[in-house]
Amino acid sequence: MSTRQVRKMLRQMADGGPVEVTSAMASMKALARLAFLAEQFGYTYADVRQGGGPQGNGFVMLLVPDPAPGARARAERNRAHYPRASDGGALPPLVPDEVELHRTRIAFDLAARHTEKQLAVLGGVGFTVLAAGLGVALGADATALALALAVWAVLMACVPVGLVVNRRYRARQAARLEAAGFTAVTGPGGRLRYVPPGGPRPGHGNPCAGEA
Repeated sequence: MSTRQVRKMLRQMADGGPVEVTSAMASMKALARLAFLAEQFGYTYADVRQGGGPQGNGFVMLLVPDPAPGARARAERNRAHYPRASDGGALPPLVPDEVELHRTRIAFDLAARHTEKQLAVLGGVGFTVLAAGLGVALGADATALALALAVWAVLMACVPVGLVVNRRYRARQAARLEAAGFTAVTGPGGRLRYVPPGGPRPGHGNPCAGEA
């Protein structure tokens, strides 16, 4: 998380509309810190997706204004205590436990963005294309075809393993969120999300909330 990125985010938040923050290095920790700081000035984490950065391998986080009275009061206090936060002044100190909760929520949302059926299809298609490309690169003879088929079989065998790993990973993140008082809710598109106590439900100011 760079100071420049923080200042840019806070300046965008001054307009009062949804704000997208990009992490080109695909760092959930950096996004969690940004989400925490945004929360100090009246915004709340809404969603995250892959596809950020010039190579498309980073993350894009969506932040939206938090309408809760407590959020507005917190924002007013912090604007009074840190009046130059957006142009080089001091920032509210990070609270490690709260930053970690943001990181856990981001991690769960990324892991649960697709259903297991969708993940299996994506993995199958991707591995098939990869194996076909290998076959073409090696040539069109029987040996190349056999090798490509063998590679395809090995890769496809990894699909169910990957699904199990993803399922266990989601379960660990969900357990941490539930222990912290977060509530599991289902968004408009049937996607499982976790929201903090009293937090806005999926879909509030979030055009991506219903996507699977």
